[in-house]
Amino acid sequence: MKQNTTGSWKERKEKLKQKFPSITDEDLHYYDGKETIMIERLANKLGKTSAELRYIIHAVT
Repeated sequence: MKQNTTGSWKERKEKLKQKFPSITDEDLHYYDGKETIMIERLANKLGKTSAELRYIIHAVT
């Protein structure tokens, strides 16, 4: 994820794991160029749309 639009991914990742205990470190592992795949995988797992999940990720601070 781009640092300037999402802040520190490590911090957001920990807060997301607290908010959604069912997600794992592997679910949140970011691979360069694979952001869309990660978002879609998390959205499916959490029963959210990709847009909802992007909002949640950006809102977690």
